[in-house]
Amino acid sequence: MSDTEKDPNEALADEWAAALDEQEEQEEQVIPAGAESAPFQELTAEAGRGDTGDVHLDAILDVPVTISMEIGRTQITIRNLLQLNQGSVVELDRLAGEPMDVLVNGTLIAKGEVVVVNEKFGIRLTDIISPSDRVKRLGK
Repeated sequence: MSDTEKDPNEALADEWAAALDEQEEQEEQVIPAGAESAPFQELTAEAGRGDTGDVHLDAILDVPVTISMEIGRTQITIRNLLQLNQGSVVELDRLAGEPMDVLVNGTLIAKGEVVVVNEKFGIRLTDIISPSDRVKRLGK
């Protein structure tokens, strides 16, 4: 094959090589002579831990979060929503006696059952969702 009849893949590879060379030349012009790269500490599994191996949470302990309990959910049309009035019953997706969801800032962290303490509702946690399961649920 002559130079004018190059393989299309080879021509594309030549174009990429030329573009990379051009980019490298431009980067060399932007970086001042004598400049050094900044030293960065290597990230490890121990990053963020003190000498004792304890995680330091002091900085976030006073950050407020919203905890909510969810009995269940349902979807209805706006037409049916507008027809609701006092005494209407809305069916939820949970069975009676099923554990409630405990959400922190909208993220499921536990399940529990309703209790009454000093004439106020509360929730007794029956199951804590593991961090790995919480991460799996984020993708859903």
